[in-house]
Amino acid sequence: MAPADYTSTAVATAFTPDEIDGLVVQPTTRLSVAMQAATAIHTSSTTLRIPVITDDPSGSWVGEGEEIPVSDLQSDELTVTPSKLATLSVISSELADDSSPEAQEIVGQGIARDVAGKIDAAFFGDLDAPAPKGLAGLTGVSTVDAGDAYANTDPFAEAISKARTVGATLTAWVANPTTALTMAKVKKAEGSNEPLLGNDPTEPTKRTILGLPLEEFSGIPDGVVWGIPVDRVFVVMRKDTDLKVSDQSHFTSDQIAIRAITRVGFGFPHPSAIVKISTTA
Repeated sequence: MAPADYTSTAVATAFTPDEIDGLVVQPTTRLSVAMQAATAIHTSSTTLRIPVITDDPSGSWVGEGEEIPVSDLQSDELTVTPSKLATLSVISSELADDSSPEAQEIVGQGIARDVAGKIDAAFFGDLDAPAPKGLAGLTGVSTVDAGDAYANTDPFAEAISKARTVGATLTAWVANPTTALTMAKVKKAEGSNEPLLGNDPTEPTKRTILGLPLEEFSGIPDGVVWGIPVDRVFVVMRKDTDLKVSDQSHFTSDQIAIRAITRVGFGFPHPSAIVKISTTA
């Protein structure tokens, strides 16, 4: 007998195509640090072409009635082909048969957390193919040496300046939670109890550095902080996320297998606009 797409009324209701976006795609977008710090694009295409401006047109001062010199805009394109990300989850038949919205949400959130974590691990890392290439394997990024340890905001001011030098604006910092805690303990001055890091008034639990939000992801090495410009970094997710449910592979244990397949890729059209700050300790 072929595996059934849906093995219970509750599961079938939860994972019909109309519900996949709300149960998995949208929560994944919210949970993924990469998709929050970068520009998230959902596409129906197999590949996405991102235009890259290599040279701006050049204007000229001309007299009235004179011919205007022609200056072409020079451009290239970056092609992003999302890679396949597959997740296999197993739940009890009791949970699958529970028709309550809460039970369905638990299943969807579990899948979304796993997918978001895998996206972030690839985005901030340098995983082997077929995973997409992430920041840790990207060449040409700008770098800042923070010395032995973070003692002030000078490295972050330098990072903002380096991004502006190439025409970019940093919009977020991302660091390991241990690094974030270390910086949170730094005070503005000796003998002061006022922390060096600021707080976002709209989200009291959020920390800021020089006005930019500090996000956290445990997969980043301790001591490293990434400065991200949202308009120069892209996370591309295919819209055709697929979920299938089967009771065949775990028949003897009375469990349900849920398979989620999505496709995700990254686009870094302007590497020098991204800044990596790191300590030497």
